[in-house]
Amino acid sequence: MRLPKIADAGLRLRYFLIIALMLAAPIAQPAHGADDTSAQLAALQKRDELVQSIGWKLITGNAAFCSEARPAVGLLLQDVAAFGNPAAVRAAMGLAGDIAVQARAAGSPAFRSGLPVFAEVLAVDGQPMSSLPPADKETWQRLTTLHQRVNEALRDRGQVEIVWSGPQGAPITTLLVGETACASGFEVIAGSRRASANGQRVAIGADFVGFSYTEELLAAALAHEFAHNLLGHPGWLDANGRKRRNIRVTEREADRLMPWLLANGGYDPAAAERFMREWGPGNDGGLFRGRTHDGWDERAEFIAAELPLIARSKAASGSADWRRGFRREIESAPPRANAYSAASAASGSSIE
Repeated sequence: MRLPKIADAGLRLRYFLIIALMLAAPIAQPAHGADDTSAQLAALQKRDELVQSIGWKLITGNAAFCSEARPAVGLLLQDVAAFGNPAAVRAAMGLAGDIAVQARAAGSPAFRSGLPVFAEVLAVDGQPMSSLPPADKETWQRLTTLHQRVNEALRDRGQVEIVWSGPQGAPITTLLVGETACASGFEVIAGSRRASANGQRVAIGADFVGFSYTEELLAAALAHEFAHNLLGHPGWLDANGRKRRNIRVTEREADRLMPWLLANGGYDPAAAERFMREWGPGNDGGLFRGRTHDGWDERAEFIAAELPLIARSKAASGSADWRRGFRREIESAPPRANAYSAASAASGSSIE
């Protein structure tokens, strides 16, 4: 099967994850095929919703301190046409068309609205799904356009209208009102064990070891990558070069900001140190031997040193105000606005 070249991490998500799903266990097998399809779809959806839910806590909890914030609703859509056997997937999901709700971040407007998982979407911000271009080898573009439409509606009006198919196919209109959130997305990428950041998104591999940890420790890993985006590290590395010392200082900054972000997201900030001590001994190899990162034990110590500062900030203001209490080691750099690149993926701004 020929796969399209997709530069942006967010665009790769819906395409490569579903392709990996199809290659692992083809749909429409006799006997237990339908049950297998439903189980795989449920597993994929559960992982998506977990990442979206953690991400939602981080981007909303830290919104007051982000240099760039925007309205968000915590909605992730799915395009069934990108699966290897769309007809079988439509049958498993009970759809007549191609676009459905894939995940709603817990606590988000999409979640509170009662919009069901796998509900068929009939229109997004006034655009009927029947008007979408036909599916082709670049089907992923349709879903990207829909997410952009959601974001544009939220940017322009602070709300977006979703029409979906209710019981017996009756159309139901749901108005989602955005909540202020940091301008960063969270995505799951198939065939990868890395967690990385590109300035606009956090991409976590479906095979990342953190999925075997508690939610709190997985949140710490996501907070590390989120910190790269907030601190503008991808853009700073583009401008200053990806020398070992540059990567190392950005990694150290991201480590130190982890507990601040967790605290505002409703997690125990000490989970950042626990993550490093859990993850480090078995994973502090490979690129780490090139000393682009401090050793895991040093990283844990740097994180631990932030905890008293966070406690003082919370005692004084009720929040972990990292805009005031966090000490930068490099000059500030704005988040990068261009798409995900191979250079950023291989930059070392990642946890494996």
